[in-house]
Amino acid sequence: MTILVSTDWLADQLGGADLIILDATLFLPGTPRDARAEFETAHIPGARFLDLDTLADPDSPAPHTLPSDALMTERLQALGVHADSRIIVYDNSPLHSAARGWWMMRIYGVGASVAILDGGMQKWVAEGRPTDGGMPASPPGNVTARIDRAHVRTKDDIVANLITNDAQLIDARGAGRFAGTEAEPRPGMASGHIPGSRNMPSPIFFAADNSMKQGDELRQIFIDAGADLSKPIITTCGSGVTAAIILAGLQSLGKTDASLYDGSWSEWGFDPETPKETGPAA
Repeated sequence: MTILVSTDWLADQLGGADLIILDATLFLPGTPRDARAEFETAHIPGARFLDLDTLADPDSPAPHTLPSDALMTERLQALGVHADSRIIVYDNSPLHSAARGWWMMRIYGVGASVAILDGGMQKWVAEGRPTDGGMPASPPGNVTARIDRAHVRTKDDIVANLITNDAQLIDARGAGRFAGTEAEPRPGMASGHIPGSRNMPSPIFFAADNSMKQGDELRQIFIDAGADLSKPIITTCGSGVTAAIILAGLQSLGKTDASLYDGSWSEWGFDPETPKETGPAA
């Protein structure tokens, strides 16, 4: 499979014995929507609820940071994922949080292949395709998750990069949050961005039908933001979720030397010692 699969493709594959469909819907704090309740009301037939909001390190002060191998393994086995499963991840969120689920599957090395449903639940429903309700049970799977941190970056890595400037930093938050003119959704967090970052608000990656832009149109987004595609790239955002959208876009363009700062602004913005800038990207 490629990084993206179409709704037509998925409709043809429904019921496949090796196909696992995971709903990775997630919302920002304060959003008056409940991902679990929405899944129980309507989901793609055969889908299982990943509960991305809780698939995280419970001991980390930053939200959504990567869980232990044991927690990842336990969750995915409970959802019926096997070592040879073909995994399709989708969402029904303005955050396009399926990209985070896709990235996690890849770095934990689970499944025979993993892809994002292009257009997600929004496109699926708009096309009049069927949905199911409830919270289906799944026979246990046998997958084992083992993280590969080659494309995961820490706060120390970002501090070091401020000196070396080896990698280009790209922030997926909205322009107001990036510039510091709009308050963060998490109380007490500083505003602004990591010095030297470029800003690529995640909604610009998507067309009107919720599908991801591709080819020259996608490449132009990076050019317009002043991103240097000749350098390694580190993506960041509020809590490491929408940053994965940029990674998916880069992967679509064939660029593989990109990584994600897992703590993102939720870690950086709460630390009084980290340098911060406000205003638009230089």
